This record gives sequence, structure tokens and C-alpha cells, in this order.
Amino acid sequence: MASNRIGRINEEIQRELASLIRNVKDPRVTGMISITAVETTPDLRYAKVYVSMLDKSDTKEVIKGLKSAAGYLRRELGHSLNLRYTPELTFQADDSIDKGAHILELIEKLDKPNQ
Repeated sequence: MASNRIGRINEEIQRELASLIRNVKDPRVTGMISITAVETTPDLRYAKVYVSMLDKSDTKEVIKGLKSAAGYLRRELGHSLNLRYTPELTFQADDSIDKGAHILELIEKLDKPNQ
């Protein structure tokens, strides 16, 4: 039962952060940025936010910009979500999309000689 609640909270945090990132004024936070997943601890004190960028060249700078804007994002989350505790946000780059594309590329290479 609790895991279902945590899952719903994770989805809500993901949805809110996706809309809030557009309002971040840090010049490092630019380009096509998407929140791929959020993992919250069971006590709702901490949340890992997985971020994917279209332009992979400045990933570290975008993560630094998001870390500096974490206080603003946490405050705005607190206003929009009705939770006892607003989780402390940590941002991590997510490369699962790249890994999936690489696996798909390998599968297509294996499939071509059969045709």
C-alpha cells in the first residue's frame, strides 16, 4: 500500500518539476531538459531526480545549475504539493535513453545479416 503512495508522489513530483524547470533563471539550465524519473525515500525526506538532456555536451553544467536552483525548486514544490515534508532534491544525469538506443542499434546490426 505504501509503495503505491510513494509511486504516486514520485509521479507528482516529476510532473511538477518538469513544469518548474522552465522557470529556472540560471543560465546553465538551458536546452531540452526532461525529468525521466524520481525516486523518493520512504520517509519522504530525500528525492533523487534523474534528468536527461538532448545536448549531451553540457550535461555537467546543467546538473550544476539544477543543484544551485534546488532550493527554489524545493520551495515551489512545497507550495504546490500538500505533503508534511518537502523532499530534499538531488539531481543525477540519466543516460538510460542512450543505453536503450545503443542496444537497439546492436539488435538492428544482428538482424541485418539475416535478411
